[in-house]
Amino acid sequence: MTARSSSPIFVADRGGANVFDAGVIGEVETYRSQIDGALARLCDSGLTALHERTPDVAAAVRYSLLGGGKRFRGILLLAGYRAAGGTDDATLLAAAIEIVHAYSLVHDDLPCMDDDDVRRGRPTVHRKFDARVATVAGLVMVPLAARTAARAAHHLSPSSAGRIVRELMGASGAGGMIGGQMLDLEGEGKTLSLAELEQIHSAKTGALVSTAALLGGLAAGARHGAVDALAQYGAALGLAFQIIDDVLDVTATTEALGKTAGRDVALKKSTYPALLGVDGAMRRADALIDEGCMALSTVGLLTPLLESIARFVVRRRA
Repeated sequence: MTARSSSPIFVADRGGANVFDAGVIGEVETYRSQIDGALARLCDSGLTALHERTPDVAAAVRYSLLGGGKRFRGILLLAGYRAAGGTDDATLLAAAIEIVHAYSLVHDDLPCMDDDDVRRGRPTVHRKFDARVATVAGLVMVPLAARTAARAAHHLSPSSAGRIVRELMGASGAGGMIGGQMLDLEGEGKTLSLAELEQIHSAKTGALVSTAALLGGLAAGARHGAVDALAQYGAALGLAFQIIDDVLDVTATTEALGKTAGRDVALKKSTYPALLGVDGAMRRADALIDEGCMALSTVGLLTPLLESIARFVVRRRA
């Protein structure tokens, strides 16, 4: 197992203290700022018609998209893009995947789903507005993400641009995030095996993270083997990310997380700490991170930033 850095730097964001290596902090903060800027511009230019028809829904979309967060998936996409040889500005594509992620959080928090009150240290969208507005706002963000991705890929070949949009929508659909969420809801109150749990979270969390890395390679025009390696790396990180989410749910506070701690127990979910213990869950997450980094290393794509992003997944505090 690769040793973790002994000199991490803590990066404060709205969700809590998070850890990146000092050598890449400038890149991380630059990418985060660029993604935040792109999302703000999208809200200013892309919600005008919606605001005229349903101002409350437009306000809810803006509230969700500009509510902070790690921008982990977008940063991962940009890091993969650079590692694969991309030289243009891929920030708009990174913003597209952050829109999908934000939509998933809005719906995940609804009363008919996980029924949560706090997200990123603020009231959830349905608490700030209401469940109807939150539901519609989440739905609005799906075509917004698709349009944003298509716009970001307009300079690529039609086949590449089409695949980028298909991959993004596929990761967010029944075969990915939505399907995983349904399996997660169906699993509440049941004792699931490790294989069943990993099936759920490879879809619910892993699919979008894997796609973030994959889209970086596709946008850069990387060779097939490199794109596959980025997808494998992303899939490993996505599953490890969920494992650490489960660990933090039982070891961190609501204030530190920026969302309600202890929800997994309250909802009677099967979790990695429940199945493996906290230490066992951490070992599984570490092993996944090593697998992901090895997938990139074998094709010469493991940059310092991509390795630091991988280690961040298991070091983070929120």
